[in-house]
Amino acid sequence: MAVPKHKTSKSKRDKRRTHQKITGPNVSTCPQCGEAKLPHHVCPNCGTYKGRTVIETEEE
Repeated sequence: MAVPKHKTSKSKRDKRRTHQKITGPNVSTCPQCGEAKLPHHVCPNCGTYKGRTVIETEEE
């Protein structure tokens, strides 16, 4: 079994991990109400998708 000969420095370790970062979800705006929503999903605020009302929401 291979065993490291020298300790890996923090700099070397962190350079290797630069591509393992987590990115946030892509967010688009709803054309009806302007709220943030995920692309290709029904708007949770107004309940529309591609200009059609899919979910009936309560208006306050």
